[in-house]
Amino acid sequence: MKKLFAVTALLAVTTFASAQTKTTITIGVFPDLDSVVKAALPGFYKLYPNVTVKINSKAYADHHTALTTALSTGKGANDVEAVDFGYVAKFAEGSGLVDLSKAPFNATSLRSQFVAYTFPQAMTQDGRMVGMPTDIGPGSMFYRSDMLKKAGVSPAELNRSWESYIAAGRKIKAANPGAFLLPDASEAAQIILRSNLKAGEGLFFDKTNKLLVSPTNPRFVRAFTIAKQIRDAGLDAKAGAAFSPEWTTAFQKGNLATEFSGAWLVGHMQNWLAKDYSGKWSAQNLPGNTFASWGGSFYAIPAQSQNKAEAWALIKYLTTNRDQQILAFRTTGAFPALKSAHTASIFNEGVAYLANQKARLQWRDAAAKIQPLDVNRQDPVAEQIVNDAISNMLSSGQSVQDALAQAQRLIERRVR
Repeated sequence: MKKLFAVTALLAVTTFASAQTKTTITIGVFPDLDSVVKAALPGFYKLYPNVTVKINSKAYADHHTALTTALSTGKGANDVEAVDFGYVAKFAEGSGLVDLSKAPFNATSLRSQFVAYTFPQAMTQDGRMVGMPTDIGPGSMFYRSDMLKKAGVSPAELNRSWESYIAAGRKIKAANPGAFLLPDASEAAQIILRSNLKAGEGLFFDKTNKLLVSPTNPRFVRAFTIAKQIRDAGLDAKAGAAFSPEWTTAFQKGNLATEFSGAWLVGHMQNWLAKDYSGKWSAQNLPGNTFASWGGSFYAIPAQSQNKAEAWALIKYLTTNRDQQILAFRTTGAFPALKSAHTASIFNEGVAYLANQKARLQWRDAAAKIQPLDVNRQDPVAEQIVNDAISNMLSSGQSVQDALAQAQRLIERRVR
């Protein structure tokens, strides 16, 4: 077996070839990445028989809470840690995660192999790379074809524009008593905020760290306005954030006409979220010819790991091995971040849950059109305040201008 590098000053100069005993490493994950890693291990062990991998899986929130604690205290982290995109900026603030752009990892040399927008998501303003992308979430609109048919609404009416989406929603709700157009109006705002950004443009801050959130910024005004129009028209179920109990119940009752999410949502829908409605859901692009990403997953190495060489070997296998990326896609619907996996035969197969629609081709095209998004260390602060501002506006009847002005003041106060 070929030699692997050794991490000097942190590891003795060892190689897997010379190792006399097995090295056990741990990987911290959350569902459904635990299923991906479990399926990957037989192939990994064929290449690295002297490494044993222990999977430590916790619920999504619990996993990230535990990782936050481990990084802040300097102990308790796994050798490899899965990190959802929503937490990348938070964990990148400190020095708890290894900079994978540096030797001996040199991860940035692999950048051309991945979907364009993934690497910038894991890179800090000072050039550090804190995670390796493994899956992505090209945005899609899922819709109930039976509800549309009953209302005499075509799929094109739903995604022609946001105004057309709202108009079509009125028809759908009228024709399907008890149904709602979408789980929560705030989702529309989130899409508009993240759609069609210029390459390298930040979500809440520009390259000079200037705050973009304001009552005069057209992107934020439109996002808040469309969300308010949906709520005022009574078209949403007021279910709040994805995976909340209310959101789950709305899906399981079958009274949602549309939902916006990453391609990965199909896996949840078919396995537990809406398994009784197979064949009734279809997919198309987001309204207004917009393209956005719903997160994605990364693998990171905590600085406290004592097995960095083995950890990097596992990460490279999970992220750069084409067969493994395809296996992950088949296992859980985790859309590959690795471009070479996009030519796999699975893309030409129909998705059974979506009435055999060849939706993966649509998602692949959408992924190619999503632009890189600069990550700012203050993003988590701004995001929480903006999300709260949207929720407060929708529940209180506050005006768009007042909501944005208040959000602007709060962010400016927090990031001083």
